[in-house]
Amino acid sequence: MNPTGHAANLLRRRPAVFLDRDGTLNEDCGYVHRVVDFRWLPGAVNAVRRLNDAGYYVFVVTNQSGIAHGMYEQSAVNELHHWMNEELHAVGARIDDIRYCPHHPEARVAAYRAACSCRKPAAGMLLDLMNCWPVIRETSIMIGDKASDAAAGRAAGIASAVVPAGALESYVKQLLERAPDS
Repeated sequence: MNPTGHAANLLRRRPAVFLDRDGTLNEDCGYVHRVVDFRWLPGAVNAVRRLNDAGYYVFVVTNQSGIAHGMYEQSAVNELHHWMNEELHAVGARIDDIRYCPHHPEARVAAYRAACSCRKPAAGMLLDLMNCWPVIRETSIMIGDKASDAAAGRAAGIASAVVPAGALESYVKQLLERAPDS
């Protein structure tokens, strides 16, 4: 789902949680792009459901340089992200929208060779989502497992947190306990 124009105006303004993918939601075993290689980290699905239930938009922002290096096509990433949302829907959770960056400054595939504004630590993916969705920036947060994730959040003007792999659910629980009522 990607609301634009009139549809975006119908949605309620609310805070968002921007989540890195590899190392935050799933095991980072290097260039994950196939369902068979994807393994949810413990508690990640519950964390997403908790955020949904608390009224946050949940977005995924992920660098996918494997595309730039010719290891897989964008269609593989799109199929994996579709599958992820099917898995989440089966347990009453959802990712509201996903952005990924297929670029890398040293890409083997010339079409993706770029130092672009969407590749984390730049804020392009987050800013794009904030332009497409009615996000309350002041109470939104970027959560990832690397300093580059936190840097992207700060560059987008939102709070940021670096959370070790497998600790997302406990972090989200604490986040929601200290969040003001919406």
